[in-house]
Amino acid sequence: MATKHEQILQHISTLTVGEKISVRRIAKAMNVSEGTAYRAIKDAENQGLVSTIERVGTIRIETKKKENIEKLTYAEVVNIVDGHCLGGRNGLHKTLNRFVIGAMKLEAMMRYVEPSSLLIVGNRYQVHKLGLEAGAAVLITGGFDTSEEVIALADELELPIISTSYDTFTVASMINRAIYDQLIKKEIILVDDILIPLQDTYFMTTENQVEKWHELNQRTGHSRYPVIDPDMKIQGMVAAKDVLGAPNHASIQTVMTKNPITVNDQTSVASVAHMMVWEGIELLPVVADNGKLLGVVSRQDVLKAMQMVQKQPHVGETIEDLATSRFTDAPAGSGYQYQVEVSPQMTNQLGMISYGVLTTLVTEGATRMLRQYKRGDLVVENISLYFIKPVQIESTVEITGKVLEIGRKHGKVDIELYHENEIVGKALMMAQLLDR
Repeated sequence: MATKHEQILQHISTLTVGEKISVRRIAKAMNVSEGTAYRAIKDAENQGLVSTIERVGTIRIETKKKENIEKLTYAEVVNIVDGHCLGGRNGLHKTLNRFVIGAMKLEAMMRYVEPSSLLIVGNRYQVHKLGLEAGAAVLITGGFDTSEEVIALADELELPIISTSYDTFTVASMINRAIYDQLIKKEIILVDDILIPLQDTYFMTTENQVEKWHELNQRTGHSRYPVIDPDMKIQGMVAAKDVLGAPNHASIQTVMTKNPITVNDQTSVASVAHMMVWEGIELLPVVADNGKLLGVVSRQDVLKAMQMVQKQPHVGETIEDLATSRFTDAPAGSGYQYQVEVSPQMTNQLGMISYGVLTTLVTEGATRMLRQYKRGDLVVENISLYFIKPVQIESTVEITGKVLEIGRKHGKVDIELYHENEIVGKALMMAQLLDR
């Protein structure tokens, strides 16, 4: 039976998009305490079912599909620009396809305004009105207000008209940054993207006996299965080594590994890869917050996903992408293996290469060296880094090193970083190697 928390989430998901939600109303409707209602609403916000906006309240919003993650709702825009909604609150759940900066003459501007866009403009009442009539929401910068006529029109058309104290340039930068951050998130593969769902998962129950394992093994060819109780909650994992020598009539509870390591569907695949290598696990159960089994993820699926990510073009560039993209082979005869130029984005507030970027350069250099000996992916286990001398902006850092040790599953690399033939950094990196 579903818990009160799950029932509230289910109730919220059935509400009409744009409907206002309050703790008191949910508590009364579901006959629960206000504390329980509050926690469920916060969880719904994390899941993207609702959005809380200052001076407006909490509203039910349209759940965005993964392929449209780069689209923002007007409710999210209000939060991004620290704004408040002057009118058209019933349209806050709608998504915007583009934003237009109204910094030109009226006739020229309106050619670019279309339905589902966001018109960013100052205190030009006529522009506010025409923007709404064209099907666009309006964001007023500089902390200005608008006319009562425009507010009434916004309410009638259910198109938000938002005011913010920031200037136009800052607002455009903030919205652009939010879209860019979501594009980067879009590239991060989660367990939810690769898990084998419950309906396709072979599992055992605590009431089964060892003979059930042999039956499943013969039918599926798999050797590892999650074990659940009658409430679908994970209780253990059972593998071939657990049933070896056990009589067929023995209860699966007596041979299974209890309290197994689990992940949830929002765990990143990179974290799962590290966990599997570190613990020597081939199969991980994926569970919901209440401990119920959602499916499983295999080591093979994780490796396949990581290889796929590496082949995809990156739309949003992270600091790590920026640093590693500047890696080049050092000139022949220089005595170095790689070199990289320090760009402004790679420095700290003093104009020197940042410690975090230096760590990235060490990791990239060591990874390239290890791959000359063994193809595959790796998970960094430990880095001992010595930052000897500061390196300033637009300097060229030369990187050299040697592989001290390499085995089937481990590698150890010594790295040295030079600038103008003087050592500026030194590191020892140990990594676990993943076979492809």
